[in-house]
Amino acid sequence: MQFKFADYLLDPKRRELTLSGQVVAVGPQVFDLLVHLIENRERVVGKDDLLLAVWGGRIVSESTITSHINAVRKAIGDNGEEQHLVRTVPRKGFRFVGDVSLVDVGNDVSARDLVAVNGSSGEARAAAPALSLPDKPSITVLPFQNLSGDPEQEYFTDGVVEDIITALSRIRWLFVIARNSSFTYKDRTVEPTEVGRELGVRYVLEGSVRKSGNKVRITGQLVDATTGAHLWAERFEGTFDNIFELQDGIAESVVGAIAPQLERIEIERAKRKPTESLDAYDYYLRGMAKLHSGTREALEAALPLFYKSIALDDEFAAAYAGAAWCFFWCKLNGWMVDRTAEIAEGARLARLAVELGRDDAVALTRGGHALGHLTDDLDAGIALIDRARLLNPNFALAWFLGGVLRVFRGETESAMKDLTHAVRLSPLDPEMFRMQTGTAIAHFFSGNYDDALVWAEKALANLPSLLAAVALAAASHALAGRPDEARRYMQRLRQLDPTLSVSNLRDWLPIHRPNDFKRFADGLRLAGLPD
Repeated sequence: MQFKFADYLLDPKRRELTLSGQVVAVGPQVFDLLVHLIENRERVVGKDDLLLAVWGGRIVSESTITSHINAVRKAIGDNGEEQHLVRTVPRKGFRFVGDVSLVDVGNDVSARDLVAVNGSSGEARAAAPALSLPDKPSITVLPFQNLSGDPEQEYFTDGVVEDIITALSRIRWLFVIARNSSFTYKDRTVEPTEVGRELGVRYVLEGSVRKSGNKVRITGQLVDATTGAHLWAERFEGTFDNIFELQDGIAESVVGAIAPQLERIEIERAKRKPTESLDAYDYYLRGMAKLHSGTREALEAALPLFYKSIALDDEFAAAYAGAAWCFFWCKLNGWMVDRTAEIAEGARLARLAVELGRDDAVALTRGGHALGHLTDDLDAGIALIDRARLLNPNFALAWFLGGVLRVFRGETESAMKDLTHAVRLSPLDPEMFRMQTGTAIAHFFSGNYDDALVWAEKALANLPSLLAAVALAAASHALAGRPDEARRYMQRLRQLDPTLSVSNLRDWLPIHRPNDFKRFADGLRLAGLPD
């Protein structure tokens, strides 16, 4: 169903606004705001309603709402003085007051269906302009092909796709086409580039399902709809012992694999942009690329990028979280210069991240983790990360950073489960060395020194300057009765941070359980760390 008012036609399904047949360019949130006002034109729409419908419940400033209302008015030829179409009701909200008629899509046309008639032959040709891409990464999941030859399996195949769409929609930085629009392509042979043009998305996920006996194999591939290039492909297998668990497991695996892959692709895209064309999201992506590497030089380059992102968008919660995480990482590796001031600034940024990003899993996870370390408030950090898990259960970062905080709180068994789950969600994660360090700490506090050493050395193979992993290796060797190896790692530890001593260990890591702290201090003292 389309909405017609004045000379405009609004097509919610195709996310298109046209004026006398010509497409009007509007941003995604401005479009959502206009649709919501028109769909609720019989009443005044308040601020809380708009926050839920357009911003997903995220708190934004009054100026942000006002600027979006002004953008709606500009798009439909209205203004704040005349208010012919969108009226402001003081202290109450806004209401669409224009005359609206409904147009049945089956009996009418939108700008995408307009045809240009060739005067000499009378033949018509389609003139379907491409939808502009949203201002963030965008994807649609096409209905998977059922290769089983069994029509009864259609429900399972469709259920898998719906679960994937639902899981992807929890990623706030990703624009995901709704299920109803994606499924208009069911039983149709289409090119990803055509789908991308019609739906206005950069990425298309397609796949197939094949059942053989009690086993099912699902393949998925990610395509860049702007070029047709294949970016990623994977195969997932399972059994029909519990069909609902299988659906959930497949969706979890697909989303866990796609999310970091998409981030890498977007980072590379941002790197290729000229500096003068960068916006807040581009600076954020460039900062994340540096953050993933974990070196001191990379962190020093990342922090200014996050600050630039914040300067361009002072409500970008994930950028605040990225900046806060830079300060945490500097603290963890002994790189702080003015410790008191830097901890205060990191905590300030982390609090802003979780305040602005109450429904943003990325902001809650990195902000919460930084807050836990920088302020020694593990309970608050864990609570924030647990909320992130509820918002996006497939977010590997929330599982492994939550697991790390649980290790320091003394919950080694549940922490180990969280860390294992994170690795399963994202087996090629760019921050695998951090997962490995968290696993090493959990084994060490459990008294499994050889296992702790294995995981610490894996982390160091990825990032040799990782101070915590070096300390764990030294303490593990010492407590396992290998003094020579322990001294070798202690020498390396002293080179990385000459100021570290047993007396300031509590200022370094937020180890809450006394037995865990004693074990760590004893191991490092045996390895040669001075008191």
